[in-house]
Amino acid sequence: MNYQVNVYWNKGAVRKSNQDSVLVLKALTSQGRVLLAAVCDGMGGMDRGEYASGYLTEELVTWFYDGLLQAIGKRKPLWVLRRSLERNLYRIQRGLQTYAVKRGLEMGTTMSLLVLWEKKYLLWHLGDSRIYRLSSHWKRKIILMTKDHVQGKNRLTKCVGSFGYFWPDFRMGIIGNGEAFLLCSDGFWHMMGAEELGEALAPALMTEERCERRLKEVAETAMRRGERDNLSAVYILVQND
Repeated sequence: MNYQVNVYWNKGAVRKSNQDSVLVLKALTSQGRVLLAAVCDGMGGMDRGEYASGYLTEELVTWFYDGLLQAIGKRKPLWVLRRSLERNLYRIQRGLQTYAVKRGLEMGTTMSLLVLWEKKYLLWHLGDSRIYRLSSHWKRKIILMTKDHVQGKNRLTKCVGSFGYFWPDFRMGIIGNGEAFLLCSDGFWHMMGAEELGEALAPALMTEERCERRLKEVAETAMRRGERDNLSAVYILVQND
């Protein structure tokens, strides 16, 4: 399988800084192509949201090379990959907690993480960033793959941060040729309906140039509708070689 990837990252019309962190890593192994993508949104109401999201993505880079690729190279089963990430996520959370306690801070970040390994996908999720799955062959062109961990209007109930460890939601399955995944922060999706996203980002005939333009158009539409948050997205189109 081949993965066409486009990334959009914008601090938005109001925020002075971007507390979102975006990560895309690809590798060609003896067991096929592997891709890791993540969108992490630092909690704006807390301290140093950009540090929390940045620290998490940096640690995910280490896990990709030292954990994921080694496990795939040894042909480990998928449940081993799952437990490997969750063990590392616990370690990352403890690192953030230690940093925050020493400085008297409260900090956290969402995490929407996707691993593609040939025709298989693994998904981990905490917070209100989202992962969508898209196909031009379905009657309903877009499916939300994650659940928002939110209470009330804006209060996150689960995250990676200084509040203790939360088990991430997990899904895995098989992907088909011509399908796509959209990972995005809440600033990107909040003002947009799922059907709008499905129409704008339908995988059929989606070139890199068209995808770059469509992601920008979606973000600009969200800002015109009043979105004040950072806007980040990763779009991955899955194609046969």
